[in-house]
Amino acid sequence: MDNNGTQVTEKTRYSDVELLEFKELIIDKLEKAKSELHTLVASLSNPNENGTDDTAGTFKALEDGSATLEKEHINQLAARQKKFIENLEAALVRIENKTYGICRETGKLIPKERLRAVPHTTLSMEAKLKQS
Repeated sequence: MDNNGTQVTEKTRYSDVELLEFKELIIDKLEKAKSELHTLVASLSNPNENGTDDTAGTFKALEDGSATLEKEHINQLAARQKKFIENLEAALVRIENKTYGICRETGKLIPKERLRAVPHTTLSMEAKLKQS
């Protein structure tokens, strides 16, 4: 009840207008994430342009080890980026189903501020903190 004695019902989902706002935010993030993934994949297929053909064997071995570590790092970044893209795409599905922004643990609406910061989240901060 509010101060006037009127029954107040707690909002159980975001409106279509609010969902459209989140959809636009997610599509923008998705386009940027796909572009970053493309850049990462391209850097893996274009080996170091500097080359080590004219350096001594010891330095070449160090350079090769460094290049291997860099490739592993880029692979990890690419894998994280792919996962981020999958999570954003899943969020778009939840928007279409009108279940976006509902905490999967508590069933309550996730605050807009959290969704703007982490648009693919499925947990409220309350539920996230309980997980830890």
